[in-house]
Amino acid sequence: MTTVISSIFAVFMALFVLFIRMRSAKKPATAKKIILPPIFMSTGALMFIHPFFRVSGFQVIEALLVGMFFSIFLIKTSSFEVRDDKIYLKRSKAFVFILIGLLIVRIIMKSVLSSHIDIGELSGMFWILAFGMIVPWRISMYRSFQKVQQKLNGSNNNVLT
Repeated sequence: MTTVISSIFAVFMALFVLFIRMRSAKKPATAKKIILPPIFMSTGALMFIHPFFRVSGFQVIEALLVGMFFSIFLIKTSSFEVRDDKIYLKRSKAFVFILIGLLIVRIIMKSVLSSHIDIGELSGMFWILAFGMIVPWRISMYRSFQKVQQKLNGSNNNVLT
């Protein structure tokens, strides 16, 4: 039953992420908007204070590696463009499909693993997986943003001289 509830919650979270992503593409990107989500998410690590959520070292490595692998798809579909001398996150049709695909994989993994791994440990592993996915993705986004910003500042300087 908890797997079903958490899967429903995951669907709503995915819809929320899609909504936020579509809204954010309409507003200029900033370094702060790129960096803050992983920082805010890091507070979730406090869950590991409670023994119910603790995972083994192997599970940590496994979840991090899977998250880092999944981040590749997000990195490949995230790029920036300059419009009206401002930097915007470029819309990607593939992002929606990748997010839905990741959601389906997550639900399948949770359904299969919940019969073998305690729900607390599984929750901890999925948090680590998500954190292992968002951190490399946001680092990559930040580096891309900086490159576009440098080009934009360089081209603005050339126009002024």
